[in-house]
Amino acid sequence: MYRIGIGHDTHRLEAGGPLVLGGVLIPHDRQAVGHSDADVLLHALTDALLGAAALGDIGDLFPDTDPANRGRDSGEMLRLAYEKVQATGATIANLDCIVFAQRPKITPHKNAIRQRIAELLHLETDCVNVKAKTGEHVGPVGREEAIMAECIVLLTR
Repeated sequence: MYRIGIGHDTHRLEAGGPLVLGGVLIPHDRQAVGHSDADVLLHALTDALLGAAALGDIGDLFPDTDPANRGRDSGEMLRLAYEKVQATGATIANLDCIVFAQRPKITPHKNAIRQRIAELLHLETDCVNVKAKTGEHVGPVGREEAIMAECIVLLTR
């Protein structure tokens, strides 16, 4: 049996850095703002995993109203969510992600991000794909006000 899940996340950007993306610290003059470490990619991926298994979303497991989640490592949240998914008998076949950011350029960091995600989920790197798109200087992403990510996950049982 196959199950597909999609995840999306958006975070505001503000002065400061570095940027946490896919569990990797990327040198940048802006940082994402959020209740946890604001890793937009791992948040979208967590939602995709939970959605594929019909287990709700990241806000259900890690509400921003809980002080324990303040500054929390998104990699830890992803691992805990995947443990819940695995408890249903499902495993990841593959995942595909898109990061939307005007800057910094994501391409030089894609392999490190893929490797970190594979490590967090105990996957082979070839099961993880990361793509990058700019905002073409349009909208909140293009004006560098926000960073977004979308992920899709295929689970098998």
